[in-house]
Amino acid sequence: MSKIFALDKSKIRQSFGAASSSYDGAAGLQRTVGKELLRTIDGAKLTGTLLDLGCGTGFVTGELLALLRCQQMVALDIALPMLQTTRNKLLSGKKHENESVQYLCADAEQLPLADQVIDGIFSNLALQWCRSPEAVFADIKRVLKADGQLVFSTFGPQTLKELKAAWAEVDDYHHVNEFYSEEQLKYFLQQAGFRDLQVESNLYISDYDSVLELMKELKQIGAHNVSAGRNKQSTTKTQMQGMIAAYEKHRTSNLIPATFDVIMVVAK
Repeated sequence: MSKIFALDKSKIRQSFGAASSSYDGAAGLQRTVGKELLRTIDGAKLTGTLLDLGCGTGFVTGELLALLRCQQMVALDIALPMLQTTRNKLLSGKKHENESVQYLCADAEQLPLADQVIDGIFSNLALQWCRSPEAVFADIKRVLKADGQLVFSTFGPQTLKELKAAWAEVDDYHHVNEFYSEEQLKYFLQQAGFRDLQVESNLYISDYDSVLELMKELKQIGAHNVSAGRNKQSTTKTQMQGMIAAYEKHRTSNLIPATFDVIMVVAK
């Protein structure tokens, strides 16, 4: 159960940094899932000092500030351009007092925070980019207060299954990121010391006019392949055409479907 997917952390930082200006225009699914996740939280219990882990461009950070009575919000992201976008957006929106938000550019697997200083951690579609769930959940447990809670969403193993199947007909490289299952996440959380777990999974189907439109969106949100097992050489025109032809088998009602498997968790 200690399987760890090989992710290129420098590639992750670079990809999301490059996507900071295009992210909001393409991140419809991320906003939809974020809103669903916000509905799962108990606002009366999430107060004090909160951490938005992997804040991206700050959509969820702003929603949390508007919904909850927190004394301090910490917005953290591995990509500095994303964090700067969050800061500019929140300051221009004037939804909070400037001093109530702290901005940290850091790795979720090495939180630069003292023990037991956070009342609640919220993370929307970010933790799947961590190399070791065991490490990240252990560090989250360390910084949470004894009665603190972790609320997060992450992608599950069926995410982009159509794209994965299409590439599998072309070569044996990992063109699509792999994601952990519900059972694996529960195990990692329990190993970190979480005992009260609420887990829910949902499939979201997004439709596109073409495979290239899907791939363009993935690039715009920084979510293209960051696996260490990816092909380091440029994809040839023939390989791309082969993948697109294979994906076309999934076309229905003149549209290309893409599955996103989303797992939502409340852990205490």
